[in-house]
Amino acid sequence: MVAQILNLNNTEVTNYAKAVLGVEPVRRQAFEEIKKLIGSKDIPKVICNDPTSVNVLPGKAKDIAINYCNNSQKIVEDSGLTIERFNKITLEIHNNNPLKQQLYNTLLRLQKSTTTTKPK
Repeated sequence: MVAQILNLNNTEVTNYAKAVLGVEPVRRQAFEEIKKLIGSKDIPKVICNDPTSVNVLPGKAKDIAINYCNNSQKIVEDSGLTIERFNKITLEIHNNNPLKQQLYNTLLRLQKSTTTTKPK
């Protein structure tokens, strides 16, 4: 099987980076809450487009995971990407070092611009 290389423009890379920056704090908070609830450092992997990964979680932990998935989807869509496109880019980044480097540079630029634009 030949890996398909996605044709990404700078806008999509920037939108992807914005989505990652928006989702990450939400992900961390959700996983901390789940960790406290289940009393374990080993949380089952939550894959939002795989309901079975969420269904293995007990009661309130499942609710937190579903909330996280819904919030993440909104963040991604508000960043100008569909979930399908976001997931394809995620897969491509794992196999494409130049794209990984471009994303890394974009993330740094975005993080730097948000820290320099905050009021002092």
